[in-house]
Amino acid sequence: DDFIITGISREFLENEVKPVVEQFLAERGLELSPEKTVVTHINDGFDFLGQNIRKYNGKLIIKPAAKNVKAFLTKVRGVINSNKQATAGHLILQLNPLIRGWANYHHHVCSSDTFSKVDNAIFVALWHWAKRRHSNKSGGWVKQKYFPAIGRRQWVFSGQVTGTAGEQRRICLLKATRTPIKRHIKIKAEANPYDPAWEPYFEKRLADKMSDTLKGQNQIWQMWQRQNGICPICQQAITE
Repeated sequence: DDFIITGISREFLENEVKPVVEQFLAERGLELSPEKTVVTHINDGFDFLGQNIRKYNGKLIIKPAAKNVKAFLTKVRGVINSNKQATAGHLILQLNPLIRGWANYHHHVCSSDTFSKVDNAIFVALWHWAKRRHSNKSGGWVKQKYFPAIGRRQWVFSGQVTGTAGEQRRICLLKATRTPIKRHIKIKAEANPYDPAWEPYFEKRLADKMSDTLKGQNQIWQMWQRQNGICPICQQAITE
């Protein structure tokens, strides 16, 4: 129920396009939301599905919307504040899915600066969480306990959790900045998924996407490569 219509002028959109859309929806028992319907210039920008779309000096930039970032950080801080007595490991288990999902949603657009700011805001919230738990301890003690250096990485928020076999293992907080930015490749305008002539094109797009999905999972990636991306049972392309 969310869509964008572009036009050559404000007058064209308001006087010609909007009435047609309203009529189209009315025939189906629907109507435009007055609060959410906005006519604006691309140089002023607008928010759409959690992202801000705007042209800067003629260049289109899409990045996470300020409202979306604020809502995400509010949710993260809510989880942290509601787990004042939880262990660091238990808190990380709740935060990692939130960070991973949010970063993956925005990793196709210009998100590097926003990811860095979000990571910093989460660090500050976690530092206050740790200091509240040990108000009589020094900052150095808190850092050593909750933010140790792991490998070449400094200030890594980490904790212990119990594995399925009862063993203790260390887990670390995900950072949004460690999610690689990968631009979305547009589908060719003339490509038709119902035309057999375009099957190789769509198969290659699917294979490229699957290859990126499996990066870092070497054993599965190599198996997928040996099978040419095809399931040996049903002979269909393996998807996410």
